[in-house]
Amino acid sequence: MNILHDKHANLGALEGCTVAVIGYGSQGEAQAKCMRDSGINVIIGSIKDASYDKAAEDGFDVMPIADAAAKGDVIHMLLPDEYHKKVYEEDIKDNMKEGAALSCSHGFNIVYNQIVPPETIDVIMVAPKSPGTEERKAFLEGFGVPGLIAVEQDATGKARDTALAMAKGMGFTRAGCLECTFEQETYEDLFGEQTVLCGGLVELMKSGFEVLTEAGYPPEMAYFECVHEMKLIVDLIYQGGIKRMNEVISNTAEWGEYEVGSKVIGPEVKERMKEALQSIEDGSFAKRWIQENENGCPNLTAKREELGKHSIETTGAEIRELFERQ
Repeated sequence: MNILHDKHANLGALEGCTVAVIGYGSQGEAQAKCMRDSGINVIIGSIKDASYDKAAEDGFDVMPIADAAAKGDVIHMLLPDEYHKKVYEEDIKDNMKEGAALSCSHGFNIVYNQIVPPETIDVIMVAPKSPGTEERKAFLEGFGVPGLIAVEQDATGKARDTALAMAKGMGFTRAGCLECTFEQETYEDLFGEQTVLCGGLVELMKSGFEVLTEAGYPPEMAYFECVHEMKLIVDLIYQGGIKRMNEVISNTAEWGEYEVGSKVIGPEVKERMKEALQSIEDGSFAKRWIQENENGCPNLTAKREELGKHSIETTGAEIRELFERQ
């Protein structure tokens, strides 16, 4: 895989160009500010809401999305996935300049054909592998977070240069930027979220908490053991890998890892993961998620409410309040 750094990118590719960032949430704010600090001309397209006001307070030229799309040489969509299709159809599609670039930080809507751009424009991806807050923090510290770039469509012959310039402007090439395809980013991102980072991890923590509390152990202790300490372990892995984590924990804990871990997360879990990946690759997960949105997200809303009532959440809220600095 190609890993790109500052020497591979040239901000000059965006000289005289305007990047229209659509949406000013966590990623929109972070990416827009980093590009502006790097000398790129950035405008913001937004509906009239709190994010519109925040962008204006931060000194950006803010305007309706259709106007931003008409002015932008690059239209960088940073809205939640479920809004891309509607916003593209209503505000962007008929307002883009000839030879403009349509950009995003997640390939969902391109890969699953929710957006089908004309052949006359570039289609690129520039994506940080980090939440917006950490991305901005790293940039201000003089470095950056790792990122991805991808080119789906190169109508002008300049699509890759544009993506690299944006990545450099946001600091991604300082840390290292991977070059991939839209499909690779989309499939791996969804798989990681569903099976490990969000779905898998949350269910693992809930199951551990439930086993302990159902056996009569205090929920406060179960929360510390199965949720609170997760961050400490992940921080160690982030710093130096699993080996580093094992160097810090006790020998007893390390032996328990080898002795029990593979019995809890056994071959059957890997098979379920393969099924999840197949569902992502064949589009069936995307179809279900798109349908859920079209129906007004009743299942998502119900799941949120259900989670909020779970004792792992109510216990956690009580513990965090108790240990807040006075």
